[in-house]
Amino acid sequence: MSGWQKGLLAGLGVLLVVLFLVAVGAGRDDQGDPAGRHPLVELLGRAGGGRDAVDPATVEAECAEAPGRLAVVGDCALRVADPGGLRTLILRSAEAFRVSAPAPGEAEFTVEDRRTPGPDDTGAVARIAVDRAVTVMLSCPGGCLVTIAHE
Repeated sequence: MSGWQKGLLAGLGVLLVVLFLVAVGAGRDDQGDPAGRHPLVELLGRAGGGRDAVDPATVEAECAEAPGRLAVVGDCALRVADPGGLRTLILRSAEAFRVSAPAPGEAEFTVEDRRTPGPDDTGAVARIAVDRAVTVMLSCPGGCLVTIAHE
């Protein structure tokens, strides 16, 4: 191994140690917010283009009042047409609701979640990854209006 290769390897080792120490020192003692995102992650998501939302016109449901607007009483099945790639189905409501959807990809399990309105009056929001034609189950025991959002 030549002298410059040894120097390069030593410099890489020092850089790795420094990065490790910075990562450990920048850690926080709190438990964190599972719904929160670091600003750097948000920046990278915007720079990478993010994921497109499912077009509300491609979603069919018996509980549909109008394209993108659902009046759910009890349970409602949403049939999402094949989006042709990974997309996000965004559901918004002023009321709490429960959603159940198959996981994207080759995974053979169903993801379930109960969404409740936030303390800042933003309403309840569910983001569901969709990569093929799927049926998403939506339920509001007392009834609710749900909007299929673009973002």
